Amino acid sequence: MPERPQLAARVQAWLDAGIVDSATASRILAFESSREHRSSLRWPVFVALLFGAILLAAGVTLFVAAHWAELSPAFRFTLVVLMVAIFHLAGAFLAERFPALSITFHAVGTLILGAAVFLAAQIFNLHENWATGILLWAIGAAAGYLLLRQWPQVAALALLVPAWLIGQWEISTEHTRGGYRPLALFLVLTSLSYLSARIADQQSSARRMLVWIGAIAVLPCAGIAVALSQSDNIRNYYANSAVPGSTLAILWTVAAGAPLLLSLFLRGRLVWMNVVAALWALAFIFVPARAHTFDARGYVNSFGWTLVLYLLCAAGSAGLVAWGLSEKRRERVNLGIAAFAVSVLFFYFDSFMGKLGRSFSLLLLGVLCILGGYALEITRRRLLARMESAP
Repeated sequence: MPERPQLAARVQAWLDAGIVDSATASRILAFESSREHRSSLRWPVFVALLFGAILLAAGVTLFVAAHWAELSPAFRFTLVVLMVAIFHLAGAFLAERFPALSITFHAVGTLILGAAVFLAAQIFNLHENWATGILLWAIGAAAGYLLLRQWPQVAALALLVPAWLIGQWEISTEHTRGGYRPLALFLVLTSLSYLSARIADQQSSARRMLVWIGAIAVLPCAGIAVALSQSDNIRNYYANSAVPGSTLAILWTVAAGAPLLLSLFLRGRLVWMNVVAALWALAFIFVPARAHTFDARGYVNSFGWTLVLYLLCAAGSAGLVAWGLSEKRRERVNLGIAAFAVSVLFFYFDSFMGKLGRSFSLLLLGVLCILGGYALEITRRRLLARMESAP
């Protein structure tokens, strides 16, 4: 809801333009004022009930853990099922009476489902790989979203499916070399797919949640991708065997295909922008292995390839800004500016700081942070102003 001064200015503009009369304007202001008042009264109750639900879940978990050894397998399994069912039943009961608390209870039920899956495996001594448990948890979250259409299940699904794929990845490539670069590509493309889930002002709680996850994950995933690419160098040196060709083909197909299929579903014909981002990411994950090689002497740095790596980072940052401007998404512009700043700082630490005197390097770093930060902030504001004024 707009803040009250902004709303009053808008209503006055409508009144001056003759869109509404004075009586309608007064009713709009009175209605929005009553909504604001009711919302402010609801927050303390909502926070108290939210913490109550969390404490209840924690208390039940601790009680079960304290008496777990004393319970029979049948009673353990019954208790596990009840823990999941009770929270979902409570959410269904409160759906009409208190929708926010209903969403909270359903979210707690979805979280407890993961514990229930792994506890059931422990009860019956099932010796399956742990990634299968995450898959079952993800299937439960998907079923919850199909039934409820709520954002917590979207968040769980968006985290659990990649976690399952990464788990299978690790199991399939254990003690072999050559499997880290597809994983690096998968992480970068998945975070970009989430980040680009919304175009302009699309209103969808599921898409908003995906954008939040992508915005939080994209820069860490880029850093992890660099580390994984360099880790493949270490595996190439120590591992005795390479990933089989058929397995490697599947890994690359999943790494590129799964995020792009998700983007096709979310964005339709605009998926071509994600394809361009995939081409950038493919170059991005191969360059770090050239910039920092590993052999019997340890790490060997190549300044030329290091420069190429940071130029790719700068190009990716500029591309993210341009992507945000073209689709009127502020978070992409902000992340692009932040990524450029992080790239400059890392380039300075990686290539220059160790070659300068201690005092001069710190002095130069301070000047770089102050002047660079000011220039980037002015640029960010101008870009956002241009985006807002664009038709």
